[in-house]
Amino acid sequence: MDSAIGTGASAGMFTLADDHELILGNADRFARNELYPLSERMDNEEWWPPETFAKIGESGLFGITIPESYGGAGLDLMAAGLVLQGFSRWNHAMALAWVAHDNLCANNIYRNGDEGQRRRYLPGLCAGTSVGALGLTEPGAGSDALGSMRTTARRDGDHYVLNGSKIYITNGPIADVLLVYAKTDRDRGAHGISAFIVEKGMPGFTVAQKLVKMGYRGSQTGELLFEDCRVPAENLVGGENSGVSIVMSGLDLERAMISPICLGVAERALELSIDYAKTRRQFGKPIGSFQMVQSMLADMYVEVETMRTFTYRVLAEAASLEIGGGGRGDVHMLTAASVMYAANAVHRVLDLAMQVHGGTGYIWESEINRLYRSIKLLEIGAGTTEVRKMIIAGELLKGMARDV
Repeated sequence: MDSAIGTGASAGMFTLADDHELILGNADRFARNELYPLSERMDNEEWWPPETFAKIGESGLFGITIPESYGGAGLDLMAAGLVLQGFSRWNHAMALAWVAHDNLCANNIYRNGDEGQRRRYLPGLCAGTSVGALGLTEPGAGSDALGSMRTTARRDGDHYVLNGSKIYITNGPIADVLLVYAKTDRDRGAHGISAFIVEKGMPGFTVAQKLVKMGYRGSQTGELLFEDCRVPAENLVGGENSGVSIVMSGLDLERAMISPICLGVAERALELSIDYAKTRRQFGKPIGSFQMVQSMLADMYVEVETMRTFTYRVLAEAASLEIGGGGRGDVHMLTAASVMYAANAVHRVLDLAMQVHGGTGYIWESEINRLYRSIKLLEIGAGTTEVRKMIIAGELLKGMARDV
């Protein structure tokens, strides 16, 4: 990275510890050397490089929060967020695929699965030899993913039989291992949901379609179909009808882990804008000599550093989240707030970056254009900005009620 940004990032009132600095630096170097060269083709063609996950695994950059006994790195959520930040600087589409695999799938199986499930699935996920995904969202059930869930699972001897569909599933078209939610007791509503580990090739499971996106192109997104899909009962995660606690704690971790994507994208946009302001000349001088452009760069810098502070604080606090402990309290509010701020801030940063680049940025093939097309997803994924506001306000009002 340019020295104006660097990897020695401060985080609120503390500086990253040496081991965390090393993790961010390693992720940044790997992404710059291995992932950045793939980014243009991924965007142009919605192309997926099939060998890349194994390279990430060989470099020890999967399974960050998973103990070494299962093939992971045995580190914390802060370390995972730093890997994600480093990846997002250079290939945000691959970073999105990384977090769906490592956090939404592998970490969820580690936190909620039994020992047999951990031993069976985590080594391959940590090595990158199998691709992981999470199947929650359904057609017609976005923000109300739990209450409106129609995918069902019924017990049939030693198996559960799943019927339904999932949509907008990151890594869905290429996944080998999926953590899928289905209703096992319709009468209990959101509290009648269970989680299952589904493998590619299980009878009745198919990819209905691969979706083509505006941004994060190359990160494979699809619609999944379950038609009398038979899943062994031993693949039930956390017990029948216990899916809601898995979902809620997982969502809080997911929200904490979205902010580093925004941070990495914003850092790269600032770096590109600084470089462009130094080299682009108008009226016989670099545009960076004009106060209007300087104002834009200063605003971008403040957004990036504020985003960094909030992102790191929430990662540190969410790292201690208990299994089943999400969906309420300060951490629920904080994770919603961090991703809400980060998504809005990266939008503002990219808007200014596009203005600095002018016509060059408006061209589809430019890198700043690719970054600009990424901003909207993180305002609507893992709960829209409006849902995040509802979460924050709801927790604030609960606190006021207790005070009264």
